[in-house]
Amino acid sequence: MKEEKIIVPANGYVMLIVFLVIFIGCISLAITQGQPEYLLLLPVAILLAIGFIMVQPNGSRVLLLFGKYVGTVKKNGFYWVNPFYTKKKISLRASNFDSERLKVNDKLGNPVMISTILVWRVQNTYKAAFDVDNYENFVRVQTDAAVRKLASMYPYDNFADEGHTEDITLRSSVNEVSEALEKEIEERLKIAGIEVLEARIGYLAYAQEIANAMLKRQQATAIVAARHKIVEGAVSMVEMALEELGKKDVVVLDEERKAAMVSNLMVILCGDKDASPVLNTGTLNH
Repeated sequence: MKEEKIIVPANGYVMLIVFLVIFIGCISLAITQGQPEYLLLLPVAILLAIGFIMVQPNGSRVLLLFGKYVGTVKKNGFYWVNPFYTKKKISLRASNFDSERLKVNDKLGNPVMISTILVWRVQNTYKAAFDVDNYENFVRVQTDAAVRKLASMYPYDNFADEGHTEDITLRSSVNEVSEALEKEIEERLKIAGIEVLEARIGYLAYAQEIANAMLKRQQATAIVAARHKIVEGAVSMVEMALEELGKKDVVVLDEERKAAMVSNLMVILCGDKDASPVLNTGTLNH
């Protein structure tokens, strides 16, 4: 495969002086000397004018001569090249691409909406100009394909109740997912001479048809986890209460009364509402 060739053309200011001398000189001589033959030099001056090009900072010009690649001008400035060159302008500036929101299935088969933000620039002008048909459209299509592949590799979130305990998820592992996305896009755009500066997830959510159900599931999971912590704490507190009562001989409880005490404490500690105590003015048996 032919690679990029960097060239520096002739100085444009020198050729501008030559152009002005020929253009103004032939007109002046034709008028002052009354010889219109000098006007035959006008096509030569016009041909010279076609060869002027200007390359701006972070810009480039790809030059072709009758379909043959000659080279690329990347150094900014004012130049003159062969008038018969075809001059194709390619920007070397960094560009942003915000993809559309795509509906894809994650690793668990759940439909999710996802989009990506890509920062890229042309690194190899030869590949961008000749190895792909339209490098800007190529970036868009390949980025969408990379996002679809990435979404299918990871679950949206972890659900311990189903035994899914993936280390990397789309929602929580932002850095890892961004690195994987950047690597995937870079591999796809290498053929077009595109350098990937940054790639990250711009939008991520469950698809509308399952969003409400998954929200309820997340809430239920959070409630169960909270209840689990509450029960663990309540059991520890009841155990500590029984140990302290036994050590200090505050009261002697048989197994039946211990069971009643444990039951009452668990209800109080694990209940959603504040307990309403009932005072017993009689004996422990009544």
